[in-house]
Amino acid sequence: MNTVHRPVPPPPGPPYRPDRVWYAAYGSNTDPARLRAYLAGGRPAGAARTHPGCREHTPPERSVPVELPGTLYFATESPVWTGGRAFLDPAPAPGAHPAGPVWACAHLITARQFSDIAAQEMYRPPGTDLDLTAVLRDGRDTLGPGRYETLVCPGGLDGIPVLTFTAPWRHAGVPVTAPSAAYLRHLAAGLLTARAWDLPAIARYLSRAPGAAGTWTPDRIEQLMTETEGTAGS
Repeated sequence: MNTVHRPVPPPPGPPYRPDRVWYAAYGSNTDPARLRAYLAGGRPAGAARTHPGCREHTPPERSVPVELPGTLYFATESPVWTGGRAFLDPAPAPGAHPAGPVWACAHLITARQFSDIAAQEMYRPPGTDLDLTAVLRDGRDTLGPGRYETLVCPGGLDGIPVLTFTAPWRHAGVPVTAPSAAYLRHLAAGLLTARAWDLPAIARYLSRAPGAAGTWTPDRIEQLMTETEGTAGS
């Protein structure tokens, strides 16, 4: 099993000015096969959309398992997956269930690739570098009202900032939506690839997330991983 990493606060002094970042993927981009479609372009298995890819197609330099503070939940309706999308509430209300942490895979990529992945998540063409000044200074920056336009920096690993994106709203402020089978399969596959958690633990973790809870049981999620893409329902 691999060691699970936890972001640490940045050292005193000027904020990070990175050319590389750890992109902490807690949704379908935990899966390296899914991430490749964002980096190099293409349509991952089970998806209904082809991605144009990043300006730089190089794979991550490294990928490591991480735990992020907050809560994972599923909401809205994805036209790509026909079910709820994964979101991170980095500061859930006291007593919220389930209490974190959120399991993720941190991919070491360039800041330009991170900008292009964020653009594709919002169904926009890649090619514009994000201004990371505020999120690296304050830990959070809302760039717009879109579902993945809020940047979060929970800290750093090895002196390199950990970045992810989520929605601007709070978990308790939106209705939850059950994720599709294809989407959950990518999440589970990615977390398995991290080699920090076994399948029963991953199935329990995903089944407890708001949106999945009450629809997806641990046994059903484990079964997804033994079904073929063509037989799994959504």
